[in-house]
Amino acid sequence: MILTPFLLLPLLAAILYVCAVLMIKRAVDANIDTWRTSFVCNIITALTYAPLLVLGGTFHAELLWQPAAAGVLLIAGQFLTFRSVEGGHVSVATPMLSLKVVLVALFTSLFLSQQVLPRQWVAAVLSTFAIMLLNRRGSAGQVESAGTGRTILYSGLAAMAFAMFDVLVQKWSPLWGAGYFLPVMLLFSALLSFLMIPRFTAPLNEIPGPAWPWLTVGSFLMGLQSVLFVTAIAIYGNGTAANVVYSSRGLWSVIMVWAVGHWFANRESHVSPDVFRGRVMGAVCMTVAVALVFV
Repeated sequence: MILTPFLLLPLLAAILYVCAVLMIKRAVDANIDTWRTSFVCNIITALTYAPLLVLGGTFHAELLWQPAAAGVLLIAGQFLTFRSVEGGHVSVATPMLSLKVVLVALFTSLFLSQQVLPRQWVAAVLSTFAIMLLNRRGSAGQVESAGTGRTILYSGLAAMAFAMFDVLVQKWSPLWGAGYFLPVMLLFSALLSFLMIPRFTAPLNEIPGPAWPWLTVGSFLMGLQSVLFVTAIAIYGNGTAANVVYSSRGLWSVIMVWAVGHWFANRESHVSPDVFRGRVMGAVCMTVAVALVFV
């Protein structure tokens, strides 16, 4: 088993992602609307990408539309992610977002010249099956079911946006260099975020004081995990393999909600024995999928 930076970076990003979502979910529970949450997170994320400028690259003024298009997809995916956890469930949204691994494999075969290896397709299918098991829930009331359905819808759309984003980063960043393409892309993302201000339900200064630490730290971790994961794709390529490893966030989300969810006032850990057994099976399938990529 070879532990290369290319695969370790997505693995670390997967763990940081779950921590970030739990913190942002705690902030959202303080009645912060999705628009303000997305705005703050986009600005902080753009700042976390700025140090990548030291990597250097080549600036292409005539191709500015490329980082702009990628930035739009990133904003769309992030906004849909926050919509999925707003009144929804982290342990449902995070595994659903992991569906992007299959979409990345599909988009890679359609839009890139890179071949997706057979074992990577097997790993992608196993990841999907694992997500289905990790996403199991017991019988619930009508209100919970409606909230869960909305969570699945928004997280599924977010997975599509993020999958196309990953493929385009892999396609366009080699010409620019990661040190230029990624910070410029996030600059567009930050600028476009100002279009969200008219949709705010209240000014930023009316965000409750206790919510700011959760939102700030959660946004920073969201930005940091994004830097680790996207840089791995931009420099090393092979987005399919990276996404199989990154999809382990579905497993980490279940583990962390069960183990430390109470630290974030999260109560999703109370599941039936049948659901717990299904999630254990899902964990095994996810582990095998990740191992197929690491080996």
